[in-house]
Amino acid sequence: MALHKFGLEDEDPEDYNLVEVLLDKGVQERIMDREECPWPQLVEARRNSLRKMKQTRYYLRKIKEKRHERSQMYVGNLPINLSDHRYKQIIQKHLIDVPFSIDVIYAQNGAAILVFDDVDAATSAYYILKEASVDDKQLVVLFVPEIHTERMDEDSCPLLVFVNVKSGGCQGVDLISSIKKLVNPHQVFDLDQGGPLPGLHVFSKLKQYRILICGGDGTVGWVLSLLDDMCQESVCSRPPIAILPLGTGNDLARCLKWGGGYEYGDDIYPILRAIVDAEEIKLDRWTVIFEPDGKLVECDNRSNSSTSSSGNDDMPNMFVMNNYFGIGIDADVCLAFHMKRVENPEKFQSRIYNKGVYFKVSVRKMMQRERRSCKDLFRDLKVEVDGQKLELPQLEGLVLLNIGSWGSGADIWGQDDDGSGRWKRSSPSDGLLEVIGLTGIVHMGQIQSGLRTGVRLAQGSHIRIWMNSDMPVQVDGEPWMQLAGQVVITRSALQATMLKKSKAKIKRRNTEPTIINATSPTDEKKSPIDTGETQKRNEAPRLTAVKSEELNKV
Repeated sequence: MALHKFGLEDEDPEDYNLVEVLLDKGVQERIMDREECPWPQLVEARRNSLRKMKQTRYYLRKIKEKRHERSQMYVGNLPINLSDHRYKQIIQKHLIDVPFSIDVIYAQNGAAILVFDDVDAATSAYYILKEASVDDKQLVVLFVPEIHTERMDEDSCPLLVFVNVKSGGCQGVDLISSIKKLVNPHQVFDLDQGGPLPGLHVFSKLKQYRILICGGDGTVGWVLSLLDDMCQESVCSRPPIAILPLGTGNDLARCLKWGGGYEYGDDIYPILRAIVDAEEIKLDRWTVIFEPDGKLVECDNRSNSSTSSSGNDDMPNMFVMNNYFGIGIDADVCLAFHMKRVENPEKFQSRIYNKGVYFKVSVRKMMQRERRSCKDLFRDLKVEVDGQKLELPQLEGLVLLNIGSWGSGADIWGQDDDGSGRWKRSSPSDGLLEVIGLTGIVHMGQIQSGLRTGVRLAQGSHIRIWMNSDMPVQVDGEPWMQLAGQVVITRSALQATMLKKSKAKIKRRNTEPTIINATSPTDEKKSPIDTGETQKRNEAPRLTAVKSEELNKV
């Protein structure tokens, strides 16, 4: 064992183990035999599976060091809103002879964190619960790491990464593997396995940390809603959030300067570096309440529910809006697109294909002049902004905007003042919603082409809308048909802390040709024009050894 290469020349090789780590469907470890050598294994793995080779790492671990044997396990898909005693009964029914304790119960999410003091007991419980189901629902079971905050530096600010592998044509499958090569794999969580809750629980005891969400606007809203639910249990209730856009529209990511969409093959390292230098800004969030009966609604500004507040039909449906709310033609097009995606989800695997279908749906709606469902929208709506009745011109759509991007990057409000001094500049943290009108499909196309902006109607913080008929609506891109009644939109007390990408310094591009063999271990010469940053990236794929106490620091 070449310990001298890792600064351990004075150590006894018998005091160390070489551990193989496979980053596939979690983190799997195996202590290698003394006769085994990593390099032939990697060569053999490359012949069988290049993907497996890229997901394999090796670490040195000291045998005699005292290790923490406590194991944590996340169990999800349990019934929601039960008592603590009932949850323990359900789990104990399956783990009859396995000793365990329950650390935390998330009743609102139907999940629990189990703790085991013995590794064998934890392993046995994992295989038992993996095959178990409750109320005909298969349990979601996975081991989660435990962060020892006492071993961390006071000023450390680790990164929690969520990846939605189903967003943007399943780009997340390759992305999650790339990110695990650059950061500790215990910091990266697949949202397809338990959602955001396991990762948020692991980081709940940290004083400060940052989050990178790899997904679309819907994924961002999903994580924000779970943060709202956990704000009482977490030390850091509002961690700053950056976005790596994988969805179709990605309007929030565009507004925060993270771009319109990640493309396969893009370098991840500059994105991680940009998170360190990003600027923290506040994002207003809005409570949207639907009352089908049109009764007077008293809104609770502190509500953090992003779904129906109750199973009772007499209670209003309540949502939290982050980006925008639409009624009429834009929601109608969005609903038609959504229905096509539900019918054939396997076809919607590309951002370009998604936008093509959206365009076809829009053209079809434009051609149906006599059957347009929203042509009399302005007659069927009554709008009140901050107590003032709003006179509506002839419109087919109404948009309430919180951010500066709509419809995949369109500037629907506009940046210029009309000279009247009536309008304030749009900002995601000014406590105001922009009320904007759409005259039809052609108008929507002109806005998305940058030729026109929407019809400015009002700015306000408390909006009531009366709908005299059933209408298509959407909240942050999630559409449905809403029954006639009243809609109340008011500012929520739950602001989100987001990370806005700082403007990168323009570097002079080197135009001289350079040939660098990054994978050859015998090539000691470097190009005189090769930068230090390039050198780090070129050396990243090589085998490295890390002390186990360093691995414990997230």
